Amino acid sequence: MQDVPVLIVGGGYAGLASALFLSHQGVPCLLVDRHPGASILGRARGINPRTLEIYRPLGLEQRVMEAGRPFEEEAGVARCATLVDEWHWLFGDEFPRALPELTAGEFCMADQSTVEPILIEAARARGAELWFGTQCQSIDPDDDGVTAVVDNRATGERRTIRAQYVIGADGYGGAIRERLGIARSGLGPLRHFVTFVFKADLSDIITKRALFWMIGAPGSPVSGGFVSHAMRDHWGLSLMYDPREESPGDFTDERCVTAAKALIGRDVPVELVSKATWTEAVGVADSYRSGRVFLAGDAAHVWPPAQALGANSAVQDAHNLAWKLAAVLAGRASDALLDTYEAERRPVALELADLTVRSQNARFSPTPEEDPMDPITAILGQRYASTAMIGAAPGPVFGDGVSQHARPGTRAPHLWLDMDGRRIGVHDLFHDSFVLLCGPGGDSWARAAVEGVRAYRIGPDLIDVEGHWQSRYGCDAVLVRPDGYVAWRSDTPEPGDGGTPAARLESALRRILH
Repeated sequence: MQDVPVLIVGGGYAGLASALFLSHQGVPCLLVDRHPGASILGRARGINPRTLEIYRPLGLEQRVMEAGRPFEEEAGVARCATLVDEWHWLFGDEFPRALPELTAGEFCMADQSTVEPILIEAARARGAELWFGTQCQSIDPDDDGVTAVVDNRATGERRTIRAQYVIGADGYGGAIRERLGIARSGLGPLRHFVTFVFKADLSDIITKRALFWMIGAPGSPVSGGFVSHAMRDHWGLSLMYDPREESPGDFTDERCVTAAKALIGRDVPVELVSKATWTEAVGVADSYRSGRVFLAGDAAHVWPPAQALGANSAVQDAHNLAWKLAAVLAGRASDALLDTYEAERRPVALELADLTVRSQNARFSPTPEEDPMDPITAILGQRYASTAMIGAAPGPVFGDGVSQHARPGTRAPHLWLDMDGRRIGVHDLFHDSFVLLCGPGGDSWARAAVEGVRAYRIGPDLIDVEGHWQSRYGCDAVLVRPDGYVAWRSDTPEPGDGGTPAARLESALRRILH
């Protein structure tokens, strides 16, 4: 029997991010994953600015950006019968990768195979235990915790793990959601794919790199699929199949190589590197929590890959849940705080599931239509409503754009700041504790900061480089959660208001955490 505060089942983006964020908050955690290590498939291309904004204060920005360098020239989507035939561009590079008015984060073209090793190293450096090649056989929740049984797939060794909480990050086809009896609502499976990575020199064929090429035409020897750049001279090819007529086992190595050559349109040397299957589906779990077990990432929600919002949402799920688990495990918050994870993240998933389906249909239909999704709002404009903030609810999940006014339930508006001669974004301050941002006259508020709250004053501690504090925050003090969302403002009316800054801050924290 091994005891651990948090057990994470699944080592994809959601699981690795959970291990990283929990260990960064000082929470011991153990991750188990049945695969031997990080994915080598070039999936989930694209780190959006919100995710990079989360990575920045952990010191990972430069490494993630560097991981995306081989792909930074990729943009747009093309349709063609084969790669040697004429390309018809459905869309090109549509918006800038830097949005300095809105965030210090940028768009980065790194994919899962290049980012996962960075997350693994960073999580282990902070003390997280990661057991790859380990299958979770069962979980048995009770009132006091969860008992899990895991097997080492190489040695057959069986271990029993006792955890206070479990994060189920075992993907769309994972077993934890079903074991908990949690249903999943939505359109369900849409298309089934076999994806494989192959090595080939296509330099004389591909002179401009797209995000991916939609390939196939009537009469083609292969029904179709899509090709993306994996790394160097490695390419990813996804072939659609009908499970009523064939199975992944029918896609032999020889068949995959033949398909690759057919869709390239030229008989070039092709070396098969790896192979996997996946299902494009739409569904959101009816609940994100069952007692002491939580669902995150694809285990909680799936939708089409439009705007690369799936993997980024997985990281943001983990970011939302980790600080809440840390607060509860440290005794700073009641268990009720954990209910706000579902209250905040599930409505976002429901909206994105609908938006991505409509966006994909609009963009990739034979007669493309105007895309209903504003990607910047979808990425930076997500709004929450729960008891983990005080003030009027901000309204629908997505408003008319990205809010530039600090209201409870919205992501804290971006500011460029000078901190001891170093230029930072305001979100670089949010990662392991609450932050009380105090206006130029907020000395009394700064002195009111208690344990678990860091206070910064605009002026003495931080220089507002572009002078946006008043228009974007505009009060004596704003309390921001560790995930960068506004929790409370000092000008929020409260019953019996009129207490000292220390009393008012203490009251606000008590209401948010309990």
